[in-house]
Amino acid sequence: MDKTQGIEGGAGNGTSTRPYLIRALHDWCTDNGFTPYIAVHVDRSVQVPMEYVSNNEIVLNIGFDATSGLDLGNDFIQFKARFGGVAREIVVPVDHVVAIYARENGQGMAFPAPEALAEGAPLPSPAPQEPRRSGLRLASEASDDEGDDTPPPPDAPSGSPRPSLKRVK
Repeated sequence: MDKTQGIEGGAGNGTSTRPYLIRALHDWCTDNGFTPYIAVHVDRSVQVPMEYVSNNEIVLNIGFDATSGLDLGNDFIQFKARFGGVAREIVVPVDHVVAIYARENGQGMAFPAPEALAEGAPLPSPAPQEPRRSGLRLASEASDDEGDDTPPPPDAPSGSPRPSLKRVK
């Protein structure tokens, strides 16, 4: 059995649970006064301001205060948001959301990367940069590295445009 079948749905399992989990965590963040952020894997199917993409990833604030017309659909997340004072239309396929979390405490959930990435399809890269590893892990990976002696990634420096994620075990 594929490790991701439980999260993404497989043959006979119905539709993907990803959009439902995204909506649930968005509601949880909103109900608790937290700011919901999503990390998105960017390729040609994602409509975001490319100047803010780093390492084929962008982090977006999807709180009601930062968006207009937010639609957390089963196939796409769509909204309008301002980037540098300019309103932009954002369209993200749900399967490209690789994490949703609260900005204030890092609590949330990570998801498998989209199939195109898993199959090694070439992706656009705006600028080569050193890869960063997030502290989030897939739920299916939690028991795989209990004895892992790899140190956690360093915290992001203050003033960083992206928040750091908190690993929760």
